Amino acid sequence: MSDDRNFPDWQALYQSTPAESLPWYHAALDPDLEQALERWQVGRGRALDLGTGPATQAFALAARGFDVTGTDLSHAAIEQAVAQAAQRGLAARFLQDDVLESRLDERFDVVFDRGCFHCLPPERRGDYVSTLKRLVAPGGFFFLKCFSVQQPGDQGPYKFTPEDLREIFGADFEVLSSVETVYQGTLEQLPRALFSVLRPR
Repeated sequence: MSDDRNFPDWQALYQSTPAESLPWYHAALDPDLEQALERWQVGRGRALDLGTGPATQAFALAARGFDVTGTDLSHAAIEQAVAQAAQRGLAARFLQDDVLESRLDERFDVVFDRGCFHCLPPERRGDYVSTLKRLVAPGGFFFLKCFSVQQPGDQGPYKFTPEDLREIFGADFEVLSSVETVYQGTLEQLPRALFSVLRPR
């Protein structure tokens, strides 16, 4: 089944658009992630911010004491993140990387995806799961925020139900929870989202 939706040129987007004006820009730690870290008593360890973009989540995790790596497909996003980290005096590491062909060869106690997965072509979701299986440490957590089917309209990222996520990830990850929420950002009408907590099987 063909899909003609178009996603931005991420490199051009981060070169031309101030991070603070992007729809998904949220300066503080994502509230759903904050609640999940508290609920599951995860307060330290190695964290990966997947598709870090403006790097706000990486910075917030680093400020909490996590050993943070942020990756993004866009060189421009990474360059901006490196400059921001130096300006803030935060010891976060940022790398240009494609999650579908990741060069990372390490494992993380926490992996957070706040908008990468739902932009991937459906036929590449299996590759994404394979990458995550390799990156999440045994006993670690994968926190996923993606668009919900409750978001109206047919534009933008792909949308999911909790059942969809169990079908996509269930062979390799246990889906501990998947709840309806919103994407905090700069839009007046906050998009509907699913926030899910997964652990490797």
